[in-house]
Amino acid sequence: MSRLRQLIPACFARPLAVAGLVAATAAAAPAVAADERLQLVATTGMIADVLREVGGDRVEVRGLMGPGVDPHLYRQTRTDVTAMTRADAVFWNGLYLEAQLESFLERLGQRQPVIAVGEAVPAEARLADEEYPDQPDPHVWMDPGRWRYAVEAMRDALTELAPAHAEGFAERAEAYLEELEALDAYAREVLASVPEEARVLVTAHDAFGYFGDAYGFEVLGIQGYSTESEAGLARIESLVRMLVEREIGALFVETSVSDRNVRALVEGAAARGHEVRIGGELYSDAMGPEGSYEGTWLGMLDHNVSQIALALGGEVPEGGRLGRLGHLEERP
Repeated sequence: MSRLRQLIPACFARPLAVAGLVAATAAAAPAVAADERLQLVATTGMIADVLREVGGDRVEVRGLMGPGVDPHLYRQTRTDVTAMTRADAVFWNGLYLEAQLESFLERLGQRQPVIAVGEAVPAEARLADEEYPDQPDPHVWMDPGRWRYAVEAMRDALTELAPAHAEGFAERAEAYLEELEALDAYAREVLASVPEEARVLVTAHDAFGYFGDAYGFEVLGIQGYSTESEAGLARIESLVRMLVEREIGALFVETSVSDRNVRALVEGAAARGHEVRIGGELYSDAMGPEGSYEGTWLGMLDHNVSQIALALGGEVPEGGRLGRLGHLEERP
């Protein structure tokens, strides 16, 4: 049994029935010749990255949302609609992440494969607000243990779409999952160096719940799961009071969310005589620049681990994870 499987609850370790995700639409998929590349569309960069890694040279992937784009607010353009309707399959997160695209994707799914990879995570392994138990947290890529299910869903969907290349998909997926496990082990080691009393993660919106659940951090988002929600004055005041009372020294901005509310917390704490600093910029709903290490799912999570650990008093090896692996020069 892999170390990652030992680390996550037993309720995660059940067979993934990807057929249930695609069965309703796969019958409408056009036949793809063995020598043709699958033309795929992915909503988020995280999904696009995995499809490219697992699909290799058998796929061409168009990602709709680039660096800094907020998927909660994103609306499809005419170009997007054309790309999605012509694709062999469309992959999205689901769980109400792409709220503005949902009705379009549901209609599109009646005529071609549309796969919600986030919904491959077992229902009992999803987090939800106690006040809204029927609205799960969609940010499943923040925990390698849950994201594994999405990777497996993409592998199985590609196999169903192009069975002639099943062996290649399986091999690349296995290699990717091994990297995922290695990153998870590294993250546990580094984040364990943060003093227990400092393991509080305050961010622009509540995107780090799965991260906190996996690595033992209390997570406080100024906004809720979706950036559509507005942070009221009472919420800001409550968080300022908490920062002061608990002497929290750092909070974080996100690349895809306005830093206005985060800076309001900094100013509010300062007005009460408590200095709190911006501990760094984290990747939440979007990855880093295309072609960079942070422009991959592995890279974005690695970056977040380092930023959080350093800002909250932990220790990060010189050169970070890549330096530890001894092949920093091989990465962009």
